[in-house]
Order: sequence, then structure tokens, then C-alpha cells
Amino acid sequence: MWQDLAAAFGLMLVLEGIGPFLSPATMRRVFEQASRLHERTLRYVGLGSMLIGLLFLYLFH
Repeated sequence: MWQDLAAAFGLMLVLEGIGPFLSPATMRRVFEQASRLHERTLRYVGLGSMLIGLLFLYLFH
């Protein structure tokens, strides 16, 4: 179980690093825009992301 969790964490870091590596200027604009959003909106985005992630885990694991 811990090995799966470590592998998932490593994959998450790789995937999150692709954007800043390929297009740092675009990522900077995305972060600037995200910083202007209301906390409630960010929470909903986070919730949606978690639910989609859980759906993927359910479907493909």
C-alpha cells in the first residue's frame, strides 16, 4: 500500500511539473488568475479535482 501511495505521489509531482517546465509564462498567468479567485471557487475546483481523481481510481484500478 505505501509503495502505491509513493508511486501515486511521484506521478502527481511529474504531472504537475510538466506545465511549468513547458510553458512557465503561461503557468505564471494561470497562478495569477487563480490568486484572484474567491476562496469558495477554489474550494469547488479542488473538490471537483478530487472527485474526478476518485472516479479515475475507481475506473482504472
